[in-house]
Amino acid sequence: MTLLIPEIASHFTRRLLVTAAFSCPLVMATSPVASAAETSDDVIIADFESDDYGAWNVQGTAFGPGPAQGTLPGQMAVEGFQGNGLVNTFYEGDQSTGTLTSPSFEIQRDWIGFLIGGGKNETSLALQLIVDGNVVRSATGPNDQAGGSERLEQDAWDVRELKGKQASIRIIDQATGGWGHINVDQLVQTDQQPPSPVRNAERRLLADARYLNFPIKNGASKKQVTLLVDGQIAVVNTMELAGGEIADEKADWWAPMDVSRWAGKELTIRIDRVAASSNALDAIELMDERKRADNVYREAKRGQFHFSPIRGWNNDPNGMVYYNGEYHLFFQHNPYGWNWGNMHWGHAVSRDLVHWTELGDKLLPDDMGPMFSGGAVVDWNNTSGFGKDGEPPMVLFYTAAGSPTVQGLAFSNDGRNFTKYDGNPILGQVTPGNRDPKVIWHGPTQRWVMVLYVLLDGKHTIHFYTSANLKDWELASVTEGDAPGGRYLYECPEFFELAIDGDPNNKRWVLTAADSSYAIGHFDGKNFTPEQERLPGHQGRGFYAAQTFSDIPKEDGRRIMIGWWQTPTGGMPFNQSMTIPLVLKLVSTDKGPRLTFSPAEELHVLRDRTHTFDAFDLSPNDDNPIDHIRNELIELRLEFTPRDATEVVLNLRDVMIVYDPSLEQLRVDDQTASAPLVDGKQRLTVYVDRTGVEVFASGGRCYVPLPFEMQPENQRLHFETRGGSIQVDSLEVHELKSAWPKD
Repeated sequence: MTLLIPEIASHFTRRLLVTAAFSCPLVMATSPVASAAETSDDVIIADFESDDYGAWNVQGTAFGPGPAQGTLPGQMAVEGFQGNGLVNTFYEGDQSTGTLTSPSFEIQRDWIGFLIGGGKNETSLALQLIVDGNVVRSATGPNDQAGGSERLEQDAWDVRELKGKQASIRIIDQATGGWGHINVDQLVQTDQQPPSPVRNAERRLLADARYLNFPIKNGASKKQVTLLVDGQIAVVNTMELAGGEIADEKADWWAPMDVSRWAGKELTIRIDRVAASSNALDAIELMDERKRADNVYREAKRGQFHFSPIRGWNNDPNGMVYYNGEYHLFFQHNPYGWNWGNMHWGHAVSRDLVHWTELGDKLLPDDMGPMFSGGAVVDWNNTSGFGKDGEPPMVLFYTAAGSPTVQGLAFSNDGRNFTKYDGNPILGQVTPGNRDPKVIWHGPTQRWVMVLYVLLDGKHTIHFYTSANLKDWELASVTEGDAPGGRYLYECPEFFELAIDGDPNNKRWVLTAADSSYAIGHFDGKNFTPEQERLPGHQGRGFYAAQTFSDIPKEDGRRIMIGWWQTPTGGMPFNQSMTIPLVLKLVSTDKGPRLTFSPAEELHVLRDRTHTFDAFDLSPNDDNPIDHIRNELIELRLEFTPRDATEVVLNLRDVMIVYDPSLEQLRVDDQTASAPLVDGKQRLTVYVDRTGVEVFASGGRCYVPLPFEMQPENQRLHFETRGGSIQVDSLEVHELKSAWPKD
């Protein structure tokens, strides 16, 4: 047994009371701790190591046929339990409910310790101690928002006043939906106070500097961190705080929170639960700079011309719009973690699609939930009434992913400051699965159209809504999106019109899904009628939830897309990135119109040194013509006419790109793609960054994005043929410079 030494307990008490106020009392020993000789052995109530629950009474379906052996299907990894088994009510998912009740037992020790995790709901998800038919003690998990962790943590009840009474343990799961389950293990009676957490520890300070810098330890136990301003909740996040469980734990990186909007006000930082020895509150620093920000954009694994946030995780691009001379890129952002969670809308702007300036988070989680994906428009005619001084507003549409899940909007008159509409939600919950609103203006009907993903009766559907003012919406039609044997048109829909072969008199509407599969058809303002469906978009991997910019000036006329590029960057204070800007077109083929993807011409500004080759023949025994070029950032353009070569091979920093002329197939590392010859030729364009490659072939009909962790010391480029020769019609290799600022 481990004894709590009185001197240490006293030190812990002093340390926490200096920096923290508690909404519930911190229980500490008030009399000398018993010696080992005076301490009785622990009594195990249940360790859940058997195949079934034995004499425990099971009601409902949530608990399954017996204790779970760790993580259940469809669940995040469950950690922190002891042995092999635990109570885990995720059995058959979050929709299952039930109760599990122990036989009666006598309370014989001062404390009942347990491990607990899962969802947070004091009334519907709870571990309860029952005495004389009444709930006398209760505990719940830590998670009530998207994200979170399945880790079980130590907790305990002080039951000294109940010793000698008969009691039972009841575990209830009456919750459904996200985090509708609870995890419990290792119920033990003990005379030694378990290392229970301190709840709702607080620190107060004056907002007299710009940034609160939070110490983050990747993989640490997640804590719910609430910021209150003048006593009112401003934002709630989960963070893997350094020092939350282990005192003086070194931070992997620091996450800045901009609090300048609350300058001069009293800030309260509240952590839901920390170890008694925690110094996490003390470690948070309020300063005018981002802590450890001297190396931003020069980190070893930072993509050099693919957008990534200064700190934290990003995924879906959101609200992409051209406004006041700038391209606005919003994005799903976790500013306080390396992994997904705490969904905010980050914000960056660019005048050339290449050089981006990050402006901070604009949509923060609120009492309707975290901020999930959506779109943006410019309300040119001020139909919403949000405009000011004759200037059209920018309007953002997002999913608030609380319970229920609803759609909201925010607006701006300057592209910098955003106000959430006080009439939110603009669209209530359709079903538990509804999200990702994309809004467009439909000129012929003079109406706004919202395209919304809805999981309806177990089927993936796209709902079309219409509105005259962006605030009041009516359902117009429903398009089923399920494909036999798989999903189709699943989440993050995008909807736009393109001319076929550039002919303005021959247009089609394109409806895309998160995986870039798409349908082509007609739209009358209410109903989408597809001519062709389930067409594949990209042919690589790591490309998801792409969106296009709305309101690009008519004289430009392009449809420009950016996708989430799933590029993990281990060891960095940021994670994931975006693709380069892609220009979309519809072109005629013998199978009907098809989307093409091409890199935006704006990327040419990155060219630093160019190597141009006149036309030549290349045979298997010839020297490597690009052997002398060394750079980590490359744009390569190759046009060739196959002769008798069986393979045309590029090896760019160890990424193998192989074209088979006979099969008209392109292989990029482990990805195989259809890449037909066009007029007897193949044209390849390849962009190489530190985080991977993007390959374009067949006039853009073949697009292969591929995340790949490059080795910095390997910058070799290689070009050869196998089995025969080709005629190289043109070859350009451009060494590129970084798009990030040098200072």
